[in-house]
Amino acid sequence: MSVRRVVPDVRMDRPEEARAFYQDILGLTVVMDQGWIITFASEATAQPQISVMTEGGSDTAAPDMSIEVDDVDAVYEKARSAGCSIVYDLTDEPWGVRRFYVLDPAGKVVNVLSHR
Repeated sequence: MSVRRVVPDVRMDRPEEARAFYQDILGLTVVMDQGWIITFASEATAQPQISVMTEGGSDTAAPDMSIEVDDVDAVYEKARSAGCSIVYDLTDEPWGVRRFYVLDPAGKVVNVLSHR
């Protein structure tokens, strides 16, 4: 038996509002839209992971999810330009990531990061 994929499920009253954030800002593609559920995906392949934490590091609250991108600076600028709420500014962390926290349309804290 092996885990093939891990998918965070985010409850939203109006899932269509997620398009501007997950598609336009983060660059994910809509792979399923049933009206009541929209699934966004990337063509990248990654191993399934689950992080369990007491905090988010650097004295931040634990985020609801983490999304690794290839250019965190570009995503940060898109999020700022779109008026997204940045709750932890773009930072180079001592453990080798550059990241920021942003609220998604459901109010979830998303840790957007790139490895340096």
